[in-house]
Amino acid sequence: MTFKNEGKVDRIVRVVLGLGVLSLVFIGPQTAWGWVGVVPLVTGLVGNCPLYSILGINSCGIKA
Repeated sequence: MTFKNEGKVDRIVRVVLGLGVLSLVFIGPQTAWGWVGVVPLVTGLVGNCPLYSILGINSCGIKA
């Protein structure tokens, strides 16, 4: 069972930000740094941020 520690708004922001940064690989300056956008995109889609787990942060609002 996967523990979710990201709330709905947090996840939406991560997906949008991830897609925006990832787009830099294909349009705009076409820099390889755009691949960094994969991290917020994946964590937003999965709903679990490893850094949140380490720091004890939970934006989900549900106590498990």
